[in-house]
Amino acid sequence: MSAIEINFDGLIGPMHNYAGLSAGNVASALNALGTSQPRAAALQGLAKMRRLVERGLTQGFFPPLRRPDTKLLRSIGFGGNDAAMLAAAAEQDPLLFNAVCSASSMWAANAATVIAAPDSGDGRVHFVPANLATMLHRSIEVRQTEAILRSIFNDNSYFSVHAPLPSTQYFSDEGAANHMRLTPDHGASGINVFVHGASRGSRFPERQVLRAGEAVARICDVRSVSHQLQAQAAIEAGAFHNDVVAVANEHVLLAHAEAFEHRDAMMAALEAAVPGFTPIEIDSISLDDAVTSYLFNSQLITLSEGGMALVLPAETQANPRVKAAIDAILAADNPISEAIVVDVRESMRNGGGPACLRLRVPVNEAACAAIDPRYLLDARKVDALSALVERHWPAAIAPDDLTNPALWAEAYAAHDALDGWLAAN
Repeated sequence: MSAIEINFDGLIGPMHNYAGLSAGNVASALNALGTSQPRAAALQGLAKMRRLVERGLTQGFFPPLRRPDTKLLRSIGFGGNDAAMLAAAAEQDPLLFNAVCSASSMWAANAATVIAAPDSGDGRVHFVPANLATMLHRSIEVRQTEAILRSIFNDNSYFSVHAPLPSTQYFSDEGAANHMRLTPDHGASGINVFVHGASRGSRFPERQVLRAGEAVARICDVRSVSHQLQAQAAIEAGAFHNDVVAVANEHVLLAHAEAFEHRDAMMAALEAAVPGFTPIEIDSISLDDAVTSYLFNSQLITLSEGGMALVLPAETQANPRVKAAIDAILAADNPISEAIVVDVRESMRNGGGPACLRLRVPVNEAACAAIDPRYLLDARKVDALSALVERHWPAAIAPDDLTNPALWAEAYAAHDALDGWLAAN
């Protein structure tokens, strides 16, 4: 049975703001305390999804988590009505307050690690929600993300959604952003590459630990596994996830030449394991160029008519060295034949490119039919969601706006409107 890979993008939520919460994320730090544009951000994300729908690809989406998260505040002892709790948290614990206002669930690459059915012991697609234990604002997403995954992928004949790993940095797990699958094609068995950091005294947190990848592989009974150490130089340059310096699709690996600590051994192992393995390594740009342009945080997709395309952020076109590297990729003898440039600048300013915004889910035809159809998009649904965003998402959020009860009410009304749309579809 033929198989495809579905990109599930996170719909950017109405509380999208620049609080600079992510240590090690260069763009997030540079734009901290700027004025965000939630409406434009969500429309940019939907426009990217539309581009892939128009190319004949199956495209899904995840709804944003409801923010501000007053349930969390209530669970840790804040009382009164929602407005009173939020006001008290803003005064007593500003970091906690910013965390419960974060719209970071938009970056669906951190939602879970996904193991394809041909690679798992029981022949089902497996999901292990990432615990995101390193960052407070991400760690509070986990149980809600798990519930969304269980709702969308609810047929146990084809899917298995697990509990996240224990919420401790001992098992710090960042999900698909540090996982790659290499295979001859989406329907064949492949090798699952888990990329991790280490305690090396880096100036930025090395968020993914080896034991997290090992645990996910055990839980899902993964048949073929490779654990690889991310290069310290990449992390020092701001590659807080592996998907900032490498992306894989089927038998193709596109990576910066300094992405992996043990590059030679890794490439030899992948060549032995993957028929037709095609590495494309870029050494013509610096790690700083890679991080600022997010070249490697592009989506690498298989087109419905065959061949592959890179879905690139517009920022890659502004750096002549990066642009030349892209032109060289397209001109070379490899499966990548097209560049699709998208504007996701609001996400980019907060530290997430096209690949951060999506979770890849490989499925065969029967499994695809078992997905909750409300979360699979066509042109009509993209139009409807865009109209809903236009009506309900705030146009702008400045730092001082976060403590404004009118903004909280506007955000909740936007979530209510989206919930109503989902219920009606």
